[in-house]
Amino acid sequence: MTDKNILVTGGFGFIGSTLVEQLLAEPGNRVHVVDNLSTSPIDVTAFLEVVGNPPNLSYDICSIAEYCTREGDKGKAFREIYHLASPVGPVGVLAYAGKMTEMICGDAYHVINLGLKHDAKVLDISTSEVYGGGRDGYCSEDYSKIIPAKVTVRLEYAVAKLAAEISLVNTTRVTPLRACIIRPFNVAGPRQSPKGGFVLPRFIGQALRNEPLTVYSDGSMVRAFTHVQDIVQGLILTMERGTNGEAYNLGNPANKVTILELAQRVVKIAESQSRIDHVDPKTLFGPLFEEANDKYPDAKRSTEELGWQPRSDVDQVIRDTLHYIRDGRKA
Repeated sequence: MTDKNILVTGGFGFIGSTLVEQLLAEPGNRVHVVDNLSTSPIDVTAFLEVVGNPPNLSYDICSIAEYCTREGDKGKAFREIYHLASPVGPVGVLAYAGKMTEMICGDAYHVINLGLKHDAKVLDISTSEVYGGGRDGYCSEDYSKIIPAKVTVRLEYAVAKLAAEISLVNTTRVTPLRACIIRPFNVAGPRQSPKGGFVLPRFIGQALRNEPLTVYSDGSMVRAFTHVQDIVQGLILTMERGTNGEAYNLGNPANKVTILELAQRVVKIAESQSRIDHVDPKTLFGPLFEEANDKYPDAKRSTEELGWQPRSDVDQVIRDTLHYIRDGRKA
């Protein structure tokens, strides 16, 4: 079997590290990670030990721009590029206000150029935020993308991701570039950190300490939480089977739940004594914070075209994340 060189940007992130672990398990794969660790939730040394310090894994701790400038890919011939590097999280993006468009689109152009240089297929991990909430929360790839009137940091993130998508798709139409786009919905599971503002690890941490679970506003916001392992399987299938220039939702509509219901499930599964408090998130994170609209996916394109089938229900996502946090794991 011929070795396959794979580049993963953001490969030491939450989704990225789970993807890298899966790619390394496939015979013949050689994986190179580029990550500046700005949003990484893991201890890289611990992660390398978890995966057994394999000879088929290499990495550069730097930005994508730095990697490309110093020609870090010289001598490699990548066949696949997974692009996950990005600011993340409803709280995590706040630090990049006014900078995200340049960061996200700049990285996208670097990845496009790498794809053309190596004749590699590119998979861009975008965001479900591009839908602006879709139609009463329901988001289909065929729906129009919505830009609300109110300018927020969250909107800058969504619009930057959408601009990167459009650049990628148009490049596939005028060059030999092969590329697909993934829009993930509320990914959760082991290795996710509460630092970016992600709700499940925050709830679990509070439940384990028997502290009140802080639900924003009335907790009626609708989400469809999808296990990170299911998402990673979808990424690999999209790289293998995705149609050039197409975007695919990856999210489990069967896991549709309100944030208040999620909090109640966490308390029950963790056997916690925590109560549930309703709070105004702006008092915690400042006036720039904005809650997302309701959102859950139409996943038919992914299930029918890619053969993707998410397997984990909400309770399984909670249990797996709970065990990871309770064990105090670093990778």
